[in-house]
Parts: sequence; C-alpha cells; structure tokens
Amino acid sequence: MRLIFMGTPEFAVAPLRNLVLNSYEVAAVYTKKDKLSGRGQEMSFSAVKREALALGLKVVQPGSLRKPEALVELSSFAPDIIVVAAFGQILPPDVLSLPR
Repeated sequence: MRLIFMGTPEFAVAPLRNLVLNSYEVAAVYTKKDKLSGRGQEMSFSAVKREALALGLKVVQPGSLRKPEALVELSSFAPDIIVVAAFGQILPPDVLSLPR
C-alpha cells in the first residue's frame, strides 16, 4: 500500500515512525514550511521533517494545498491512502478525493 503522510508537530512523529517500522511504503511526507525562530532567527524544521529526513523519506513542504501545482505534485505520488496527523492545513476536496 502506497501512502502519503501529512503531519507537523511532535505528536505526529510516532504515527510516521510506526508506518515505516511496519513496512508501509511512504511515498512522501508532507509538513508545514520551515520557519525562523528564536532570537537568532535561525531556520527551524518541524518535528515530522526531522524524523522523515532521519528515516530517509522524501519531504514536501507546500505553502498551500489549494494551488494547482501542489495538487499535481501530490497526485504524481499516486497514493492509495493519505494518513493525516496534525498537519496544520484544512485539506481541500481535491486532495480528499485523490486516494482510492
């Protein structure tokens, strides 16, 4: 089963890790864009992005899933299912109707 995982905070790391450990094919991990944080305004990655990179997964960080190019990229992964855990965006109908 080919899937896309969508999540951002620490809460979403455990489900992502469990999918990988249970040998699901994670085609890509979607998470919110990196942001500047702290006094030094250093770039900060989401907890899900850090875990996805550690697991060797492809990370996608769209600004909005409502843009046509974001939907084209998402559909190119041909997911059977999309797993969402605290992603941080409301999924538009086009995204919800994409997986079988």
